[in-house]
Amino acid sequence: MLITSMLRVVLTRSLKPFVFTGRNENKLKFDSLEDLGLYVHIPFCRSICRFCPYFKEVYDKHKAESYKKALLKEIDIVCRNLKEKKNAASLYFGGGTPALMIDDMKEIIDKLKNYFIIEGGIGVELHPEDIKESTLDKLKNIGINMVSIGIQSFDEKCLQRLGRKNDLFEEKLNLVKSYEFDVVDVDLIFAIPGQTDKILLKDITAAFDNGATQVSTYPFIDFTFADNDYKAMPEKTKKRMLKKLTQFCSNINIERTSVWTFAKKGTKRYSSVTRDNFLGFGVSAATLLKNTFKINTFSISEYIKRINNSILPSSLTLYFTKRQRAVYYLFWSAYSLKIDIQKFEKIIGESIDKMFGFELLLAEKLNLLVKNKDFYELTPKSSYWYHIIEQSYTRKYIDKVWNVSRKEAFPGKIVLR
Repeated sequence: MLITSMLRVVLTRSLKPFVFTGRNENKLKFDSLEDLGLYVHIPFCRSICRFCPYFKEVYDKHKAESYKKALLKEIDIVCRNLKEKKNAASLYFGGGTPALMIDDMKEIIDKLKNYFIIEGGIGVELHPEDIKESTLDKLKNIGINMVSIGIQSFDEKCLQRLGRKNDLFEEKLNLVKSYEFDVVDVDLIFAIPGQTDKILLKDITAAFDNGATQVSTYPFIDFTFADNDYKAMPEKTKKRMLKKLTQFCSNINIERTSVWTFAKKGTKRYSSVTRDNFLGFGVSAATLLKNTFKINTFSISEYIKRINNSILPSSLTLYFTKRQRAVYYLFWSAYSLKIDIQKFEKIIGESIDKMFGFELLLAEKLNLLVKNKDFYELTPKSSYWYHIIEQSYTRKYIDKVWNVSRKEAFPGKIVLR
């Protein structure tokens, strides 16, 4: 984890850590921001998967109804000062298992459309159990045009280690394919304990052969608060598997669109994280604005209580310095394998070459970056190093913030060094 601390100090030119505080402002300033993404968190599941780090609870009909009412009110509170409808790049529903509230989804979308013009489509995460004609019909009827399906693996033994089972995955993917969504994303985990290269490549082949337009792969990470029976595989194994995966996709004419994502050429993308700015609605949802990063409380009851008192449910807020905001932008741009030079200056207010000239030059000399007219592009070498840094970031930062947030509805302060 030393690598993330070193990079933070070097790139921010400061020993100052990232500090989240409990300070809460009851107004979000986003009316002038561009490329604004929208995210809605549905925290309910039929059962709890041990490997999943995201906030969720077992579904309860009455609690879900109260949650929906609070969610609709949160949207009103956040957007009450808008003078006119604002363009939004996309809308994503995540969870949890969003389809458990599918009959409420149109009402939520309509509420958001009171304030936003959603330009880039609407996506939703689906559990394989939700894939049936009645559910897919409803999704199409309310304007959902992108779906992301949490398969994780087609291999029975790998699924058992994740606490899951194969539920006619290939048949269900073909059913989804028949509905002609713009994007069918399949989530797969690599380096599952006991997984071999052969099993992984068989998984990604099955996903694309049965209708996926995109496959999002993630390394198995054993979060400290997860209840996994198995430990993560060694880093050298992850490195080998990621390299095999990248080479295999290249050989079958599948494009690498981010460090861990692969897609058929000419297809649209499913990505809820690579937005310059975004608003998050619901329990545990995050919001990224020009100079702030906010996280909503992880307690459903406290979330509802705050909203009923017309108070935003932010539990933690990080106020960026200029360089911290620039580093955050670089981090998530690098995930997409290229850094937009003009967009950086527009968001940060200063030239990327002026802020990070020495680091960028060094990265070019080390064959980590290639500069084109409008972009700095990551090389295969730096893509692997990003994979290492992202895992370190997850263990050092995300794990700590989420772990504390699960235990305290409104933590006073979290310091990330």
